[in-house]
Amino acid sequence: MKVLKFGGTSVGKAESIRKVAAIIGENAAAGEPQVVVVSALSQVTNRLIRAAEMAAANDEQYQTLMQEVEQDHIQAVNDLIGASDRSAILGILKKHFVDLEDLMHGVFLLRELSPRSLDLIQSFGERLSANIIATFLSSEGLPASYCDARKFIRTDGNFGAAKVDFFNTNAAIRAWFEEHSELQIVTGFCGSTEQGQTTTLGRGGSDYTASILGAALEASLIEIWTDVDGVMTADPRRVRDAFSLSQISYEEAMELSHFGAKVIYPPTIQPVYKQRIPIRIRNTFNLDFPGTLISHEPVEERHLPVKGISSIGQISLVSLIGAGMVGVPGISHKLFGALAGAGINVILITQASSEHSICFAVAPQDGQHAREVAEEAFELEIMNGKIERVVVEEELSIVAIIGSNMRHSPGISHKLFRAMGRNGINVSAIAQGSSELNVSVAIREKDLAKALNALHQEFFLSDTKVINLFLVGTGLIGSTLLDQIEAQQAYLMEEKGLKIQVVALANSRNAYINEEGVSLADWRSYVDKPGKGVDMQGFIDMMVQLNLPNTVFVDCTSSEKVIPFYQSILSSAISIVTPNKLANSSALADYINLQQIAAKNNVQFLYETNVGAGLPVIGTLQGLKHSGDRIVKIEGILSGTLSYIFNNFTGDSRFVDVVRVAREKGYTEPDPRDDLNGMDVARKILILSREAGIHLEPEDVSVQNIMPRECMEAPSVDAFFEELEKADAYFTQLKEEAASAGKVLRFIASMESGKAQVRLESVGPEHPFFSLSGSDNIISFTTARYKETPLVIKGPGAGAEVTAAGVFAEIITISNHLSGD
Repeated sequence: MKVLKFGGTSVGKAESIRKVAAIIGENAAAGEPQVVVVSALSQVTNRLIRAAEMAAANDEQYQTLMQEVEQDHIQAVNDLIGASDRSAILGILKKHFVDLEDLMHGVFLLRELSPRSLDLIQSFGERLSANIIATFLSSEGLPASYCDARKFIRTDGNFGAAKVDFFNTNAAIRAWFEEHSELQIVTGFCGSTEQGQTTTLGRGGSDYTASILGAALEASLIEIWTDVDGVMTADPRRVRDAFSLSQISYEEAMELSHFGAKVIYPPTIQPVYKQRIPIRIRNTFNLDFPGTLISHEPVEERHLPVKGISSIGQISLVSLIGAGMVGVPGISHKLFGALAGAGINVILITQASSEHSICFAVAPQDGQHAREVAEEAFELEIMNGKIERVVVEEELSIVAIIGSNMRHSPGISHKLFRAMGRNGINVSAIAQGSSELNVSVAIREKDLAKALNALHQEFFLSDTKVINLFLVGTGLIGSTLLDQIEAQQAYLMEEKGLKIQVVALANSRNAYINEEGVSLADWRSYVDKPGKGVDMQGFIDMMVQLNLPNTVFVDCTSSEKVIPFYQSILSSAISIVTPNKLANSSALADYINLQQIAAKNNVQFLYETNVGAGLPVIGTLQGLKHSGDRIVKIEGILSGTLSYIFNNFTGDSRFVDVVRVAREKGYTEPDPRDDLNGMDVARKILILSREAGIHLEPEDVSVQNIMPRECMEAPSVDAFFEELEKADAYFTQLKEEAASAGKVLRFIASMESGKAQVRLESVGPEHPFFSLSGSDNIISFTTARYKETPLVIKGPGAGAEVTAAGVFAEIITISNHLSGD
């Protein structure tokens, strides 16, 4: 025999009920004996409760709501049942609604809604739906009878969540089904006391009804039909990549249901556990999917140490703290006895090994009450100072990883806390049972979705890493980066299991966000258009509020307006990658502060492209320093623009002509003076000096002014070139003096003996910078280890392609950090 249970969504509409009939008919055609348990039509129970509460509040609008409920049932009958069979069922429904109206009217007059009355009111939902479905099946040639579960499910008088008397219930069920061989359509959720008072088994109790029937009748299988594809690895509303599990054990199902998985009502497992009757969760709307089998010892299709990640959305954490508890027997007994006496349910318990504190989680509405109960129970100990205080933490959630194979898999807790830590999620409490079936942690409620997604990726999608990118600046570097990411997406997924998902874009005109990922094929259509400008504070706030796991902020601007937000971004456990050098070349205190915040929050602040574009300059310098080497001297040609200009200022060439060509080729800023003033180079040597451990302020860098005053003060770019033409003799003299000594001019930044400077120098053939060509950068590190022969790094130091590639490489670096590679 099979017991089939259909939930509210499965019987929500006439079309859905037809699917139910098809499922029942298929079983009947196969000759399988079956019992069917049904819930109320979709949302009917909620509306009955709401109407009852309105009636108790003396709100006459409850009548309107009840009329809507009645009309929905009549409509279902009209849609399902032919005219010849319709009058009888409509008469039954009318009688039920008359009784229900009388009951509601009594609540309205008394202005009182007792648990007993509410149970009776709620029971009408299942009684109505079971009558309709039994009549419909019979009209379709599947003889079926309405069956009121109150006739055989015996309970105590704990209205709202009645306890089942299994001894009498099992006997009554067997007796009933011995006498009734026709297909029974049983009301779920309902029972009755020995005195005949209607009770309910708790919300979701129709699952429980099916389990009770299955155990009493020794069924071979219980099928619970719902609107999801079985038990899933996580809540699909919070974790988009959640998927269905093919098989889980009873223990795993109980743990998952306890920690918030809504697919099965927690007590459902209990009646069938000892008899090892399997339960299969099926989707009424996806008949081809096999669903999830819950059994005693499921056959593993693949070794999954963690079977599911579940959660409880809101809890309060109560802590009893005091040195006077150490070594004192009976503290826990006294505490939890007091809580039980006050009717407070404890969700999670943990105690420090020092016995200095006991921590437990309760429902948020019980938090302050639990504190008061604990303070009253330990009033004397608090007065004597043996217990210091009782603390309540609000706005917390519990996340639990669950799986029977965890006990055989070392490192599970390490993975859990690694995923949490790398996403900046603080853990307030930890609990693990001796069975090693679950590990539970209490975290901030606002981090719940982020934690679920991070853990799901860690345990179920370890072969795939997802990085959520928020990018500001879609100019030359930003747009090139986006094109590079698009070109590499397929390769990264196939070879590295890495998905770089651009979630949001912003530039000076527009911002665009898509949590499922911006299409990189047409991203320009979203932001490259006229706009009113972007509220950067709002953009950052939105990124923080979304709180996505593995978030990286990329600043591809050169704007100082973004820099003030770096501190709050890093403090929100979000890594930063940027070619924008302004943050690291501003006040020393700000530079140090950003480094410390990144370290404190265990996030990455990467800026290799601040110096040398895509060249490995900063990383090399950090490697030398961290390995114990001592930096003696740094020299570098750190501007691709100035490198090009002075590399080509040879022979008969004129300085003004070289600068003009450099501008035409796009090597300079629109105003070449922004390059020729040396400030960009000064920022770069300042950053390198700081990375070497030399604490300099911007004003500590000495910058030689190579330009005549008239050139720098010219009112326009055209006027600048006119003045530069007039200064030709000055620059020609500098070139010829260097040439006469067999040297060339190079604009060099250096740091030595704690002092940094930027100067135009003449260097000979013995110098590593002598043979530089094109727009290449070159950096030389003289260290205690590289003293005789300095370590030299040379290559393209400018250009959108190499700079974007450097940013791209650092995004990959962060992905490796987040995954523990």
